[in-house]
Amino acid sequence: MTRKVTAAIVRRLTEADPDIEVTYRDLVVENPPHLTLATLPGDHPLSAKTGALDTAAWALRDESQRMLNEFLAADTVVLGVPMCNFAIPTQLKAWIDRIIVPGRTFVRTANGPQGLAGDKRVIAAVVRGAFYGVETGASFTEHAETYMRTALGFIGIDPEVIIAEGIAGGEESRAKAIAAALDAVRQLDVRPAVSERRRLVGLEI
Repeated sequence: MTRKVTAAIVRRLTEADPDIEVTYRDLVVENPPHLTLATLPGDHPLSAKTGALDTAAWALRDESQRMLNEFLAADTVVLGVPMCNFAIPTQLKAWIDRIIVPGRTFVRTANGPQGLAGDKRVIAAVVRGAFYGVETGASFTEHAETYMRTALGFIGIDPEVIIAEGIAGGEESRAKAIAAALDAVRQLDVRPAVSERRRLVGLEI
């Protein structure tokens, strides 16, 4: 379901600006490992504490650095965020762990952490099986949208969130959720990219 919504988002953006350079990652296929000292991006200050790495470990570190570099180079990032057991999938968490890097996407100041990635546009398609609005009484169990807002906010980004919920409530509920999400995609602002790079990263789960 998230793939349908993220594909629609990318299509809307690229139709408005065909010259956007798109980088696509399927995190299910790539399945990045959980973060350890050895798999930190090279730019992370703690990566120097790892010690000697073998060839396989260097390949994992290089891939982590590529994920960070892609994010840093992008003007726009489109994220598929399916809610799984009240939170985000571990593959997406592993990607997030690779982009929250001291000195690159945030710095610590006397007034607390300051995000450095606020010049990026992030659009997140959040898909939930049930309903988690405040009126349902279940909002306190929702840790997908809330986590993404917190993690991205930490590095200076206020994401645009498109929600499809109630997809596990039967065919009618699912169709209604999909229609509402796709309508929200059609309402997206197709503003010009914030820089001349015009690069988009799309991640799916």
